[in-house]
Amino acid sequence: MNVKNDFSQAEGFIRMVTIRVNDKEHQFKTPPSLEEVLDQLQFSLNGIAVAVNQQIISKPHWSKTSLFQDDKVLVITATQGG
Repeated sequence: MNVKNDFSQAEGFIRMVTIRVNDKEHQFKTPPSLEEVLDQLQFSLNGIAVAVNQQIISKPHWSKTSLFQDDKVLVITATQGG
């Protein structure tokens, strides 16, 4: 018997989706898109590079990229220096 499945079927039980962004766990009620995660966590959508599970995702694909339980997102922000 799988206890995990029994709990997820329990009445009123909400199973949260855990996504790790820059080594910090975040919880979502439903599997979000990459763009939704970036927006909810208030990342500037300009001047960043994003990878999901070590695969770079280009900006035109952010809204189409669905995230699932235990996905790992890395957001790198461009900086200026001299």
